[in-house]
Amino acid sequence: MTHRPARPFRVLAPALAVGVLLTTAACSAGDDSGSDRADTADISSSPLAQESPAALTAAGARAALVTEADLEGDWNQVKNAATWRDSLLVGKVDVADFLTGKADAADCQKLLDRLYSDDLLGKPSGASALTGFEEGESRLLYQVAAYDKAKLNTSFAWLKSLPVKCDQFTATDSSGARRTVQVTESSLPKVGDARQGLQVTVQGNSGGTPTTLTLDVAALRVGTDAITFTNGGLGGADGDTTEQASKLGTARLKEVHAGRTPAADPNEID
Repeated sequence: MTHRPARPFRVLAPALAVGVLLTTAACSAGDDSGSDRADTADISSSPLAQESPAALTAAGARAALVTEADLEGDWNQVKNAATWRDSLLVGKVDVADFLTGKADAADCQKLLDRLYSDDLLGKPSGASALTGFEEGESRLLYQVAAYDKAKLNTSFAWLKSLPVKCDQFTATDSSGARRTVQVTESSLPKVGDARQGLQVTVQGNSGGTPTTLTLDVAALRVGTDAITFTNGGLGGADGDTTEQASKLGTARLKEVHAGRTPAADPNEID
């Protein structure tokens, strides 16, 4: 499997160019100044704070990101998550696989493209922040971002349709190599205002050896902000990590919405 120049492989071990989708745009630059914190504090003191949270700032998006302390296991945070890309997700969907033809094929193509570009829900309309973690041959790519409400609702509806539209299909890369992609629905903890989980498997070859990449893909909405992440690798996806990242990540984002800074120790978050 080949790598794109200067864009190291995302979810699997560096020797295998199969990595994460999952999930969206690079970190937004933001001002970490005291004025951002003061604005948030003023809004949180209002009785309407819970109903009308402050607009997500770059500093708030960063504070809402999960940390190593939030994740069970031996996950280590990395500095280059924004550059991760997975060449296994680059391919042209075979329209002949679809009974309904081009419409469903286009949705499945969009899934592959968005997983590759880390824009699972489309481009954020406001602040965003991204981080990544490694544990052995697995990687977790995690993003918090603000979105346009109508487009966010449309994106969640699109995600929900994928297990039916993209149950199984074939994608072909530029060299003619064919990969089998399967998309199934997966459950997420009942947190946030809306949520959608998928499991995506990609079967192909790496160095002539059959390889299967398994990824958990998660999207959770809190107001008009959303959390997206992908978690997986050659050995499968760790469901405990997906659950932990969903629960504690949502709690952190709610803390930010309330004008508070999430605690370093996840046990201190209400």
